[in-house]
Amino acid sequence: MNLKRTNPGLFYLQRTLFYLLVIVIAVYLLFPFAWAVLTSFRRAADLFLPPLQFIAAPTTIDNYTQVLTNPSFRRGLLFSTIVAVGAVAVSLLFGSFAAYALGRFRFKGKQFIMYIILAVSVFPQIAVLGGLFTLITRFGLFDNPIGLMVSYLIFTIPFTVWVLTSFVRDIPGELEEAALVDGASPLQTLFRVLFPVMMPALVTTGLLAFINAWNEYLFALTFMSTNRTVPVVIANYSGASQFDQPWGPIMAASIVVTIPLIALVLIFQRNIVSGLTAGAVKG
Repeated sequence: MNLKRTNPGLFYLQRTLFYLLVIVIAVYLLFPFAWAVLTSFRRAADLFLPPLQFIAAPTTIDNYTQVLTNPSFRRGLLFSTIVAVGAVAVSLLFGSFAAYALGRFRFKGKQFIMYIILAVSVFPQIAVLGGLFTLITRFGLFDNPIGLMVSYLIFTIPFTVWVLTSFVRDIPGELEEAALVDGASPLQTLFRVLFPVMMPALVTTGLLAFINAWNEYLFALTFMSTNRTVPVVIANYSGASQFDQPWGPIMAASIVVTIPLIALVLIFQRNIVSGLTAGAVKG
């Protein structure tokens, strides 16, 4: 029954309430980011003005100039990129193998392994911090990007395996059977047949794992001394004195760090939607 015809008053009331709710949620989500962008274009003297005067204050790019010319910040960007890309690449490689085995083969203890993977993926970082620190220092990987990359695998690999396993289960078995009939080995089937089909899930999983590794702070603070990643560099920003907090440069650095993530989401948005919805509906 068409509600617009039978009860137009109720119809327009529902539409109005719906759009008001959408506007409230959008403002709630976007306002902190918009305020951070605005703060990044304001001088330090303008940060404590009343809101209306702060919004109307003159715009400056000095904060971005200060951030982009800071050697520590550029070095942090480099190490963040190396560690995040390396952790995601290793996670997708080993996670794909594990997901293929868990999603395609039947063996004893498979369900127990899935429960272990799920438990590890939700385990708090602080609980494993002491043991990881001992291992990393014992193997001489302290203040080494490789050591930080290895520590990130603790939460990127379980997440990758869990997501990809659910996707592999929903891939039609006829594809794999046709490849095996043509003489392909299980490894060739994985790389030449399943990987192209898994591309949306790989992109989605890899991007989410990259965001987690890019924004990670606790391990980077603990396992790195001089070769620090960009979240630690931003957290250590200081002003002219111990009572001065340089909010302008901090906000500018935060915006610069966020831009690559936004760009990746915009570039791969079709793959992300396909990967998130894959396996949601079974035919």
